[in-house]
Amino acid sequence: MSRPVSIFAAAAGLALLTAPALAGDIVRFGAPGQQVVGALRLPQGDPAPNPAVLLLHGFTGSRDELATRHVPAGLFAHTAERLAAAGYASLRIDFRGSGDSTDLDFAAADFDSQITDALAALDFLRARPEVDAGRIAVIGYSQGGLVAATMAGRQHGQIAALALWNAVGNPRATYAGLLGADTLRRGLTAAPDQPVTASAGPGVGLVLNGGFFHGVATLDPVAEIAGFTGPLFVAQGQRDSAVAPEVAPRFIAAHDGPEELWQADMDHVFDSLRGSDKLEATIAETIGFLDRHLN
Repeated sequence: MSRPVSIFAAAAGLALLTAPALAGDIVRFGAPGQQVVGALRLPQGDPAPNPAVLLLHGFTGSRDELATRHVPAGLFAHTAERLAAAGYASLRIDFRGSGDSTDLDFAAADFDSQITDALAALDFLRARPEVDAGRIAVIGYSQGGLVAATMAGRQHGQIAALALWNAVGNPRATYAGLLGADTLRRGLTAAPDQPVTASAGPGVGLVLNGGFFHGVATLDPVAEIAGFTGPLFVAQGQRDSAVAPEVAPRFIAAHDGPEELWQADMDHVFDSLRGSDKLEATIAETIGFLDRHLN
């Protein structure tokens, strides 16, 4: 089975950079032959049950997310450590087809399969004795934000708070930019199980399927989030070239409930190729939001 590298790592020449293993138990859940692999990080010394956060990675990413010289653990693994220090358990997963979740080929994965995986992860967290089932939040980054917004809108009451980081809100525009308008046109006319070869930059070849592009054409995460009335935090980089910055206020406008919009002078990967300050600021703002609504 093919396993893509992060398109952002490849674009920066970081395809071979490997994140070191951090504290956290590797867990598996789901039906036999359809298992999701994740890393469960529990806070040390805090009495259980703890509030928890589910982290959903982006397109071609994996549970630790992009590892750079400035954030060698990976964006999500680093976030998990910060969450643990603040008293939050966390679960970061590999969507099936990505990372170590190898029961599905990446080419067969689509938005629906990722929503299914995220819901299974919520069920897993709710069943853990270390986790307070009534205080589970979700952080969705990039395509993971699309999944998180859709899941939250459809599962009202099961998610206590939602944070979107540079979240895809206009799939057609985002994937036309990442994959090219020609690839998008071919994908939109493909049958659901028909393979579609795509390029996400020099030396970055991908195989997707028609079902993925069907999701691009039909899923509207901004409309979906209208079904979620819990607390919403939206973080957006003003120099994001993958997700148009004007999408973030649309999430806020479509949402009815407590909400915060935080915009920063950063790119899609939190300027992590140049330093860690913007990522740290995003994490700090997110933890402040969680503290206000989960504690």
